[in-house]
Amino acid sequence: MNNSNGTNGRSNGENRGRNGHVLVWEQPGLEEEDRPIRKRKTLVGSRHIVTLMLFLGMANAYVMRTNMSVAIVAMINHTAIVNKEEVVVNECGIVNSSITSDHAGKSSDGQFVWDSTKQGYLLSSFFYGYVLTQIPFGILAKRYGSKYFLGVGMLINSLFGLLVPMSARLGYYYLMGVRFIQGLGEGPIVPCTHAMLAKWIPPNERSRMGAFVYAGAQFGTVISMPLSGILSEYGFDGGWPSIFYVFGAVGTIWCVAFLLMVYEDPESHPRISEDEKKYILSALWGNAGASSPPVPWKSIVSSLPFWAILIAHMGQNYGYETLMTLLPTFMKQILHFDIKSNGTVSSLPYLAMWIFSMLVSHVADWMISSGKFNHGSTRKIINSIGQLGPAIALIVASYTGCNSWLTVTILTIGVGLNGGIYSGFKVNHLDISPRFAGVLMSFTNCLANLAGLLAPITAGYIIVSPPSQAKWRIVFMISAGVYIVCALFYAIFSSGQRQPWDNPDKDEDKNEKEGLETVKTVTETHH
Repeated sequence: MNNSNGTNGRSNGENRGRNGHVLVWEQPGLEEEDRPIRKRKTLVGSRHIVTLMLFLGMANAYVMRTNMSVAIVAMINHTAIVNKEEVVVNECGIVNSSITSDHAGKSSDGQFVWDSTKQGYLLSSFFYGYVLTQIPFGILAKRYGSKYFLGVGMLINSLFGLLVPMSARLGYYYLMGVRFIQGLGEGPIVPCTHAMLAKWIPPNERSRMGAFVYAGAQFGTVISMPLSGILSEYGFDGGWPSIFYVFGAVGTIWCVAFLLMVYEDPESHPRISEDEKKYILSALWGNAGASSPPVPWKSIVSSLPFWAILIAHMGQNYGYETLMTLLPTFMKQILHFDIKSNGTVSSLPYLAMWIFSMLVSHVADWMISSGKFNHGSTRKIINSIGQLGPAIALIVASYTGCNSWLTVTILTIGVGLNGGIYSGFKVNHLDISPRFAGVLMSFTNCLANLAGLLAPITAGYIIVSPPSQAKWRIVFMISAGVYIVCALFYAIFSSGQRQPWDNPDKDEDKNEKEGLETVKTVTETHH
């Protein structure tokens, strides 16, 4: 209960952390830039080391996720599994047949005779495991902390990555099992990363720090695609196995370094400077490290800002899968241009997205720091660029005719602009609920990945043999429509304000009320 002189620390606008540090408290509904924050004195601090390690972890995660799609080209005996497709001439006057020059030579054939259906199930087996562990580990990380779930999960992913070549030689289903377990291990990466960002990164640094961490996905892809191509051609043990040996070893080293160097929160870090600790704790009020209250499920489900993030996330994954998975197929089928045959060209969209996400994150933080834009309006503007840009690119790409390089340019620009989502909805969980950010991310990321799986399924029903530009145009228009609808929903209903159901004062009031009721019960029993 509050008293007249404010001894509980809340009446005069303060709260105290576990080590007695005075924390500036925040009122729900206030924009975070309106709250007092102690300035840091160190240029590079412990939070920057944590951010760098999370960035490298995200890069490793995406390398382990995508390296199979590169390796499988070298693993498959394409000559033995040529599909019996009818030979047709498409709108560009090019013969459309599965017997193409890039797969005709035996020199490029691997040892495994797995048809396209088996390849599809193999590539998706990782994601079934990945989706399965999102929500459970998001909830467990909220209760027990994120560090070990993230580090040990990625260690399992990396160690089983080393077993991929052996399992492939044992049999198809052994390999599927290994990839499924890898997905299970990688499941905690996104919700646990989000939970750690909530504990370590002050509100006025969230845009650039969050964008930097999640842009590790593009960085990992930019590095892994060309390197995987080189390893599959010149690597040891037959070429493609070296992809998994190299990246598995790198991932294992990162896991050990992460577990040794990174701590759950600033208060548990033994070597953090006192200035930086006070700066972070004064900026974060009632955060996840201070207490572990029950998750307010009813309030979350009825929260429009949460639904805005969820819808935006689902639309992002659906559109992103179309951009990254289906456009190369379109260019191969219609334009006879195999973008995956050139590692440099195939990595250009990811490189553009990485660079743009870094630039726009600094713009977002400047918008907030300038006082001209609050968190909510900044997220809406930047996210609109990140989702409407790719939508326009998809629409334009469906009308580029037979110009393959124009399509590559449009793809690169569209995916590049997509980098705005990292300073948009992707860090918005931290704005509306820093204490439950990991739990919120586990839900939105799980459902978003399920939505992403619908993109190739939808395209498969639309593009039946023979493929045509008209059929592909329908696929692109559907994805563009999903992008636009989800971006507009986010722009209307999202918020940059910390939600009332994330107010730590309610925990204290509830505890005080329960304490009074307990005392009353004991007194009545005594009398």
